[in-house]
Amino acid sequence: MRIEILGSAAGGGFPQWNCGCRNCQAIRAGTFQGKSRTQTQVAITNDGRSWFLLNASPDLRQQIETTSPLHPRSSGRDSPIAGVLLTSGDLDQIIGLLSLRELQPFRIYCTASLRHILRQRNSVFAMLNRVPQQVTWTDVSPGSSFPLVTVAGDDSGLCCEVFSLASRYPAYVGDQSLTKLSPTEASLGLTVKSPSGARLAYLPAVPEVGDQLLERLQAVDLILFDGTFWSDDELIKVQGSGATAREMGHIPVWSEVGSLEKLRSLRRPRKIFVHINNTNPMLDESSPQYREVRAAGWEVAEDGWHFDL
Repeated sequence: MRIEILGSAAGGGFPQWNCGCRNCQAIRAGTFQGKSRTQTQVAITNDGRSWFLLNASPDLRQQIETTSPLHPRSSGRDSPIAGVLLTSGDLDQIIGLLSLRELQPFRIYCTASLRHILRQRNSVFAMLNRVPQQVTWTDVSPGSSFPLVTVAGDDSGLCCEVFSLASRYPAYVGDQSLTKLSPTEASLGLTVKSPSGARLAYLPAVPEVGDQLLERLQAVDLILFDGTFWSDDELIKVQGSGATAREMGHIPVWSEVGSLEKLRSLRRPRKIFVHINNTNPMLDESSPQYREVRAAGWEVAEDGWHFDL
């Protein structure tokens, strides 16, 4: 299995267009010891021909153009992107679908609740089904395993399992719609297994780490994990007000019950933080926070990284 990290920042990217925090100011001034990042996006393949996207970031078009394996394979319209697997309805995970509206057939894997939000409650996503066979929607349920297949039905060799992580839907989903949605389908984590048996875990938004999740992660080879905020009060410190990390559905990296501590016992998998907010001090490679992450055996993802499992 080939894994491409096309983007590694949280919503808004780094630097964020309207942010003047210390990190954003320094990277614009050229004095920051670290790299800019687009919004989190991952692509996977087993054979190098059929690629599957894990979510669809607002930066997807740019990310495709900077990743040659995702370029058209002929002089016509023939994208190697065979499908998209959605883990939630968060805007930074679905907006990129609209960049894929140019009548290219592909498959979308998502929960029935998310399909209801996108197809029945939001008319803009009707652009994905202007003609027959443009997009094939495939429902998945927490706790289920399924093969990733092309629109033509060809098996990619990759097998995916999704599981529930949170019950809260995005703020744009109205109260009337919530009555028709399953709480267990609001936010998912996933694992992908290759024919060799190697496993990837992808969890860009994690509110808490319990024993069941910890046990699941013990069995994988590579973790791409929620690194949105360093501390629970990070945005409050930067902005003077706002929600905590946990209130936004993200376990902070650092605290007595943060992800560094909760996942300290993991020995087998390679551990990489993704979905990193522009305010997070671990983006600064000269910072004590970055050194602490590295000393704990974690890495901070960068755009353009790739792995073979």
